[in-house]
Amino acid sequence: MAHEVRSQRSLSPNGDAKDMSAELDAESWASVLAPRLAQFAAVARHEHVTRAAQQLGMPQSTLSRAMVRLELDLGVTLFARHGRTVSLTPAGRGFLASVERALAEVERSAESVRADADPEAGRVAFGFLHTLGTETVPGLLRTFRADYPRVRFQLVQTYGEAMLERLRAGELDLCLTSPVPDAPDLVTRRLDEQRLRLVVPEGHRLAGRKRVRLAEAATELFVTLEPGYGMRRITDALCAEAGFSPRIAFEGEEAETLRGLVAAGLGVALLPPPTVPRPGVAELAVTAPRAVREIGVAWLGGHPDTPPVAAFKKFLLSRRGQLLPV
Repeated sequence: MAHEVRSQRSLSPNGDAKDMSAELDAESWASVLAPRLAQFAAVARHEHVTRAAQQLGMPQSTLSRAMVRLELDLGVTLFARHGRTVSLTPAGRGFLASVERALAEVERSAESVRADADPEAGRVAFGFLHTLGTETVPGLLRTFRADYPRVRFQLVQTYGEAMLERLRAGELDLCLTSPVPDAPDLVTRRLDEQRLRLVVPEGHRLAGRKRVRLAEAATELFVTLEPGYGMRRITDALCAEAGFSPRIAFEGEEAETLRGLVAAGLGVALLPPPTVPRPGVAELAVTAPRAVREIGVAWLGGHPDTPPVAAFKKFLLSRRGQLLPV
């Protein structure tokens, strides 16, 4: 929890006491004390200011003044002085335990971010659509890791709007999504397009056809993904272009579940091609309107990439027109 610092005993950088409340009211204890915590821990471990100053590579007098300022800011005596040596007071021992945990956490965090930025073995947080998770993404990762075998991936498989939220929150470095977003805070590149199919049950009046105009399905019940999914927006837009608004019978979260609903005779659906043929359905090419979904990569603008993210981004951009399995 942040604490406001209003002690009239606060010291100026040169050691002179003065009222600094106007400067420090908005600051937390962490921002005030953090620069001195490692110094305090060193003095506590050595129980000797001179030896601690030698370890830290700073003058003994500077370190002594820093410890006095620390005690004054806290309003607590941390050390009992015995000539050149010191020992911790009970308050000092309690404070040391917390300081050592905090310093260890800082050390772990620093090592973690350094490891994530390692050009050879760093981490990429990569989001993608459910419909790209069976073949497209595994194939991309296999090809990329042929050249970067030690790069680690945090994979997030979700729908488009959720991915963009996580991208903006800094939880993702890159994402593959559709439709390709148009937002001022994002940088996007179109990589490929995928033809969509009208999926109907076996035995349906259209099932014997190879091609169909979408308007021919205007009277059908549709099964679709839920609002917020890219395929739902595409379905609504294509139906509107064909001159009708789809009557929705069921909404789901995963394309293969929708195929199962179609196979059960519960409606028709506009979907990308399946990884493997699904029994019980017929998949028809849509001739009008042109039924495709564009797939692109997006990242947050104005944020520098770590080396592994930059390498993976360059790789994805090199796959333009070759992103999807043939």
